[in-house]
Amino acid sequence: MSTEIKKRGPGRPKKKKLPRGRPKGEATIMKDYRLRMLNSPKSPYVLEKIFEAALDDNHKHQAAAWKLVVDRIAPISSFEKDGKKDGAKVEINITGLSAPKVSTDSAIDGEFEEIEGA
Repeated sequence: MSTEIKKRGPGRPKKKKLPRGRPKGEATIMKDYRLRMLNSPKSPYVLEKIFEAALDDNHKHQAAAWKLVVDRIAPISSFEKDGKKDGAKVEINITGLSAPKVSTDSAIDGEFEEIEGA
């Protein structure tokens, strides 16, 4: 029978040092990405290609180029209800449209049905 006393460890393990402050989030990453794109020597070339595609009627990505350009010129947030503090709104009214007419001239087997809500 051995009467050895088991020695305990040096105590509680030391905590790992974590970096201080808030970790980089999506907003910071996007800001860095935007700065990198603007500082790139190729950015004028990319913009020129987007404008060429937007102006070319036969280009297969013309609609996408339009969307890129319009999103930068007039962002959707400026058209939203609470988008601006001054209360500016964009309102689209379509006039001249009348209620649809229902024709019962082509009834099957001579039966006529009245359609409600039209």
